[in-house]
Amino acid sequence: MEPPTLKPNLLRNILIRLLSFGVLVFAVRFAYIVTVKGGSCDSGDFCFFPENLNIRGASVRVQSVSAVSDVGHLSTTKKWRGSVDYYSSIFQDLISEGSLSPNSIALCIETQTGEDVLALKEMGIVDSVGIFKKAYPPLIVHGEAHSQPFGADTFDFEFSGNGGLDRSARPAEFAAEINRTLKPGGFLVIHTSAAKDMYSFNSLLELFNFCILIRSHEIDGVDSSSIREVVMKKHVEILGFEARESSLSGNSANKCSVPGYKREIIRNAEPLILEEPLKPWITLKRNIKNVKYLTSVVDISYKNRYVYVDVGARSYGSSIASWFKKQYPKQNKTFDVYAIEADRAFHEEYKRKKRVKLLPYAAWVRNETLFFEITRDPGKKVMPKGGGMGRIHPVKTSSSYMGHSDTNKIEGFDLADWLKSTVTYRDFVVMKMDVEGTEFHLIPRLIQTGAICLIDEFFFECHYNRWQRCCPGQRSAKYQKTYAQCLDLFTSLRESGVLVHQWW
Repeated sequence: MEPPTLKPNLLRNILIRLLSFGVLVFAVRFAYIVTVKGGSCDSGDFCFFPENLNIRGASVRVQSVSAVSDVGHLSTTKKWRGSVDYYSSIFQDLISEGSLSPNSIALCIETQTGEDVLALKEMGIVDSVGIFKKAYPPLIVHGEAHSQPFGADTFDFEFSGNGGLDRSARPAEFAAEINRTLKPGGFLVIHTSAAKDMYSFNSLLELFNFCILIRSHEIDGVDSSSIREVVMKKHVEILGFEARESSLSGNSANKCSVPGYKREIIRNAEPLILEEPLKPWITLKRNIKNVKYLTSVVDISYKNRYVYVDVGARSYGSSIASWFKKQYPKQNKTFDVYAIEADRAFHEEYKRKKRVKLLPYAAWVRNETLFFEITRDPGKKVMPKGGGMGRIHPVKTSSSYMGHSDTNKIEGFDLADWLKSTVTYRDFVVMKMDVEGTEFHLIPRLIQTGAICLIDEFFFECHYNRWQRCCPGQRSAKYQKTYAQCLDLFTSLRESGVLVHQWW
């Protein structure tokens, strides 16, 4: 008897079911990669896009897209195709000048739909990829500017177009990741609409201080608006980078290197009041209307942090809430606030204030114990929101003080050293100082140590033997300094490259 044979229909059904099962597995795998892993593949996985993408590895080789049809429905819009052509012209110019080549491994940062990536591929630069928080294969893999999914020294060319840097809430991390993934000698090109003044442009260059500037010029953007194209090249010699870092931070010889654009800002500031006013409390208050705030004339978008230091803060409502929070133009930036106040009468309210860090010490030129005289009416308490009582005046250091019935002991700290350990030249720092005469000790120390280089805008009240309100023709005996000596302090600050304003 011959063995039974399977009917052709049964064999066909089995094959169809096996094939359907395989397609289902493939589809599930595809959906997992796209939706969960953002289009990236771990080693050992099978993928049909991108080819040989080494996440956090040393190389990136992405599937070639040789025709517009490879990106599907994206090519159906005239606007999208126009953007591809725009970036093609941009990259062609970069190839002509040697910043880009067909052999480059290229990255487009924060590209939403990949027009710039496709432009590179159509020009023959096949090792090109884009990153965005939402993957768009085969052009874009999941990644963010401040956290690139690639290894160190991966790319020969990195491009940030369409205002990617301008929108970043973490410009310092944005720059740090480029520093990590861009090869030494590699090129970086940034399109920005924010760097329109010399202050913000130099802030951008400081942000990418691991690069040298090749060129910068105004061009039409993809939407025909005016933008700045900045072309940079990463340093090859590490020693050169470190030397430049030291020079920019003002640490090389404790002197500020004041570029011309900063001096121009200072020259255009409101003039100092050269003649001693007969009624200083009125003159100085009127002068606030003439103050040209730095943030009203420059863009501070490329700074790493935004910091306000109130030296002699007194109560929270004294100048932090009543002036800085309400009046200072902050360009919608969130500032970290440091309140330096030695009088314990004001300390309690700061415990309830968010984003304000209290330093309950006296700003001084060294770290040491100090003794202070408290000025207050004998029969009255010090009110945290008071208007004039509770001021602290330095008397003598602990090494020479022999005792006094109306003094308080408190710790002083080196303001210059603290400032240098707290902020960097990449931060935007505003300082207000009202320290009842101690400015004649603090400011020379800030200048001598180079800490003054870290302050972008400075407001301080200089205390001298003013004419008294109560007694016409008589000067206050509280302070020994003259108005001329105050002018010397203001002048030395402006010569050091600090935009300083007379406080009231």
